[in-house]
Amino acid sequence: MSTTSADPAEHDPARRGADPVDPAEHEPARRVAEHEHAPAQRTAAGPLDELTLTGLEVFAHHGYYDFEREQGQRFVIDTTLWLDTRAAATGDDLDRTVHYGVLAEQIVSAAQSDPVDLIETLAERIAGVVLAYPAVARTRVTVHKPDAPIQVPFVDVSIAITRSRDTWSGVREEVEA
Repeated sequence: MSTTSADPAEHDPARRGADPVDPAEHEPARRVAEHEHAPAQRTAAGPLDELTLTGLEVFAHHGYYDFEREQGQRFVIDTTLWLDTRAAATGDDLDRTVHYGVLAEQIVSAAQSDPVDLIETLAERIAGVVLAYPAVARTRVTVHKPDAPIQVPFVDVSIAITRSRDTWSGVREEVEA
């Protein structure tokens, strides 16, 4: 009968004989990493599901500089929604989930309206659109500005924000109103 050790260093030739690692030293970093990828909340049956829209292209007039507002430019938006889709799947019922086609149109409409200086502000606006859906517990919104006025070669600049229904005051105000 073989026995296995709980110490991963015994199974890693590079770490054999090395000083033991104190897990408490690395706990804060591990907790942050786990939180970043964890769903907003868990249901009784487990973690929430993820619905992702990637690469929504919008031409809009956002930007800090006057020429950005005058000429406009391309923005690309990605969003992930965390929600429980079991009821929709069980009943094959679109009304029990988020209609991603309608959501995509709402995101594009919100992105094209009322120019702002910062992509951070635009991302916050889009998070509000997503979180207005009662089924959505959390969202991650990334706004890409691939044609940003940067004077060195680059591929993309973006902001990614994560907002939860229970911690975002803008949603509470909209829902209560």
